[in-house]
Amino acid sequence: MTYYIGADHAGIDIKAYVKDLFEKRGHEVIDLGPNSKDRVDYPDFAAKVCKEVLANNGTKGILICGSGIGMSMAANKFDGIRAALCHNEYSAKMAIEHNDANVICLGERVSGYGIIEAIVDSWDQSSFEGGRHEGRVDKINALFKSCRN
Repeated sequence: MTYYIGADHAGIDIKAYVKDLFEKRGHEVIDLGPNSKDRVDYPDFAAKVCKEVLANNGTKGILICGSGIGMSMAANKFDGIRAALCHNEYSAKMAIEHNDANVICLGERVSGYGIIEAIVDSWDQSSFEGGRHEGRVDKINALFKSCRN
């Protein structure tokens, strides 16, 4: 699996840690920045990651800011992105299994390294169940179009 990762200045430390965790699991991780703790705006990096996920079929995204909230809000503005803010293993598992999330959002200021590792483990070991969930995911995807009319 190829992942695109991005953060803002408040997620820079966890970004390096998460990148390493995914690479140790055999995934390719493409870092879209930033590379310093200089103040940046999270919507810019959410856009970079989401555009790459949408342009490269079969890839996923990782977004990190202080709380994860801003990144998830920005990411979900993109048609075709299903970004999930995950603060624990269960939310990461359900995001994939029931909602076919293609972007995971994390908060450096709300989740420590141990929790982040557990979230990554759960995310990486889960897959979309399909079945009864497919219709719901289709409805999520259709919301973007219906809200624009």
